[in-house]
Amino acid sequence: MLDNFQLYKRVALVTGGAGLLGKEHALALLELGATVYLGDIDNASLHTVVNELAHLYPGMVFPVMFDVTNEDSILTAQEMMSAAGHIPQIVINNAALNPRANELMNRDIVKYPSRIEEMPLLTWEKEINVGLTGAFLVSRIFGQRMVDKGLGGVIINVASDLSVIAPDQRLYKTDVSDEYAQPVKPVTYSVIKAGLIGLTRYLSTYWADRGIRCNAISPGGVYDGQTDEFVKRLVSRIPMGRMAKKDEYRSTMQYLCSDASAYLTGQNIVIDGGRSVW
Repeated sequence: MLDNFQLYKRVALVTGGAGLLGKEHALALLELGATVYLGDIDNASLHTVVNELAHLYPGMVFPVMFDVTNEDSILTAQEMMSAAGHIPQIVINNAALNPRANELMNRDIVKYPSRIEEMPLLTWEKEINVGLTGAFLVSRIFGQRMVDKGLGGVIINVASDLSVIAPDQRLYKTDVSDEYAQPVKPVTYSVIKAGLIGLTRYLSTYWADRGIRCNAISPGGVYDGQTDEFVKRLVSRIPMGRMAKKDEYRSTMQYLCSDASAYLTGQNIVIDGGRSVW
């Protein structure tokens, strides 16, 4: 059965590849023998991550700079990969705009308009475009290529535990007295992550007869330099009593992207240390 986890001769694309989890998703696939393209709009950060991974997996990881909100940019990236003889059979929609807890709570940093009362429409549209519309466009373009080539394949949408629960805004509370000055997790994050679950279910049935499976992974919080106070608040709400290590989602991604999960589609795997069931 271990052979079902192998990904040799398979090509994968990870959007948001320069981010914390983007790198971990890439490592998960590289460990199983896949050729991995990391996509991102941040060229400098993208090449830094790719160069780091290339030392571990030479000839197996490549950068592809593109904008997930721009259809022409995605098509250009697809053509570049095709010219290199690579057609992805695995697509991981990981790109997102997500303000960190420290950015929301630190009053010395330029204020992020997180509250509904003050969020500009432009901010709403920009974040929805990256996190949700981008996943739709990438899935449509690369999914159709899988169909055209008769390859079958896998699409994974990276959601969040906040796809199934509401954010606990007490986590972000600061010592300011004005209620309307208190930072919050923005509404866009919840809407995007819940929307990705809807997209997952839709795609899982739309191309099922073409051999394309679609699932979602919903990670809980990953420790990434958050303040001690924030970590204390969050872990008190997690039955396992801790945040996730950044590499703890790798094995789930390996399962979902490989033939080990050949009969699994349309599902959202929540990995949050039990937070959503407490």
